[in-house]
Amino acid sequence: MPRYAMQVEYHGAPFAGWQRQADQPSVQGAIETALSKLQPGEHTIAAAGRTDAGVHALAQVAHCDMDKEWDPFRLSEALNFQLKPAPVAITACARVDDDWHARFSAMERRYLFRLLMRRAPATHQAGLVWQVKHDLDELAMQEGANRLLGNHDFTTFRSSICQAASPQKTLDELRIERVETYSGPEIHFHVRARSFLHNQVRSFVGTLERVGAGAWDPDDVTAALEARDRAACGPVCPPQGLYLAGVTYPTDVFTGL
Repeated sequence: MPRYAMQVEYHGAPFAGWQRQADQPSVQGAIETALSKLQPGEHTIAAAGRTDAGVHALAQVAHCDMDKEWDPFRLSEALNFQLKPAPVAITACARVDDDWHARFSAMERRYLFRLLMRRAPATHQAGLVWQVKHDLDELAMQEGANRLLGNHDFTTFRSSICQAASPQKTLDELRIERVETYSGPEIHFHVRARSFLHNQVRSFVGTLERVGAGAWDPDDVTAALEARDRAACGPVCPPQGLYLAGVTYPTDVFTGL
């Protein structure tokens, strides 16, 4: 059965997350339903990461197996037609080896979190950012973020329902960037690691927002990390500003590089 990698973009608002669920809409379910219209029968696809309800993706990666050979471009076009009107798009598609796996072949995941700072309600960016009404000190947040880099026990920053076997992870990048937009100033959090714990990024962002607001000191981030206690974490921010921004593989299957 030929295997195809798909790069997937989606707006997470209408979905209960990536993972297929029996009684709620999911991104996985939407794509599998579209596949069944091209090839009758049940389909099970795998993704690089399982995003939560309300979380978006700029470049999620998944793979599917088909009964016959497809031209990758035609497969992506057919899927995009069948996916309408769901806010899901296949932005790239490529034939891959039979043992290639969207999750297990991945070397790195990258996330972007967008935080909008303005008092007026968000209109065009509603549902796409986390909005706070106060200005934040990005330099203090970066100092706090630096305390989290490297290999640590991230028990403090994992959900109580996290199913990962170990809380030990290596955080390669947590970069804070202030960006001026037409809607107002935003803080962008660029986060990179091989893998993440459940709610880890949102726990980081909620904690660092407290640092930027002056309620926490960067040293408090260190203390929270060393506590290895979920109760020591700052507030977990909402999902609306979180995007799965990209996945890295030994070879980029969509460009061959």
